Amino acid sequence: MILVIALSALFYVVLGILYVKGYDAVKKHSPEHLPHFYLIMATIRMLLVATVVGLYVFFTENREDAIRFALLFIIMYVVMMVITLKLRH
Repeated sequence: MILVIALSALFYVVLGILYVKGYDAVKKHSPEHLPHFYLIMATIRMLLVATVVGLYVFFTENREDAIRFALLFIIMYVVMMVITLKLRH
């Protein structure tokens, strides 16, 4: 379970860094496109999270592990959204 948590945290750190760097680049070069950038990144993050959770649930035979992973991943998603919104807004 520790490996799953570490890989999940790494996943969100990478997503957060990409969001922050992308936000800075868009803000520097064309700030009028920031709302579009935010919506596109929110969609990409949501799809990636749903895909990872779906794949884990699909390939895991233990129902309790799948539920715990899904809850962990969704909680981490919410925390990431709060942190990135606080950092950039």
